[in-house]
Amino acid sequence: MNREQLVAQIREKRSFLCVGLDTDIKKIPPHLLEEKDPIFNFNKAIIDATAPYCVAYKPNLAFYESKGIEGMKAFEDTVHYLHEHYPHHFIIADAKRGDIGNTSAMYARTFFEEYDVDSVTVAPYMGSDSVTPFLNYEGKWVILLALTSNKGSMDFQMMTDEHGERLFEKVLKKSQEWANADQMMYVVGATQGILFKDIRKIVPNHFLLVPGVGAQGGSLEEVCRYGMNSDCGLLVNSSRGIIYASSGKDFAECAARSARELQESMSKELEKIGL
Repeated sequence: MNREQLVAQIREKRSFLCVGLDTDIKKIPPHLLEEKDPIFNFNKAIIDATAPYCVAYKPNLAFYESKGIEGMKAFEDTVHYLHEHYPHHFIIADAKRGDIGNTSAMYARTFFEEYDVDSVTVAPYMGSDSVTPFLNYEGKWVILLALTSNKGSMDFQMMTDEHGERLFEKVLKKSQEWANADQMMYVVGATQGILFKDIRKIVPNHFLLVPGVGAQGGSLEEVCRYGMNSDCGLLVNSSRGIIYASSGKDFAECAARSARELQESMSKELEKIGL
């Protein structure tokens, strides 16, 4: 999916919501455990319920890898279901890969050829040769970790040099030498608030994938105030607040309600910028 197609979906849906499929076998409704493939069946129900209100889905690979072959089969089936039934939704493999060049090339082949997802999250720590193999696929995106929402982000990402430049700012500046705003996005945690202003000074046109709204306490209004650009430029992710809105048999209905509430708030934010 290219940038124009993604922006078109945001306009059509009046939404920039990404639903995180962080599917934990220990948290899904108990009645699903009786089924042959509880992880996939949970995902399928969540997708069917929330698809009208979102433009993207983000399965987190850790939750699937933790169940071995069975979990990876559920991931594969989930991606296939999205391709078959919701082909206009943007798919993010939240894998946080990044290794020496030939290894990164294999990771890229896995997600872009084998699974045919639209994007993959990549760690920048090892530099250009660990990232560029993911950029060799037309119509595919790298989503580079920049400024995350976890407490430990302070350990490295906010470190400053003698000129007062922070490490995450160096990542944003250097990585623009590798790809433009049509092929690279950045992960910026919703809890970072006003720092979105600093980020937009460096990457005014790039899309930002924003986790942390909802269960982690990030403010949608604050993210939009400081982070939106003329194309919206945001994919705001919510995982637990949507997929675990209920642990009962009404879990899909409650997920739809939570997604719809976010979509309605997002529609108002889009109106503010005339989109």
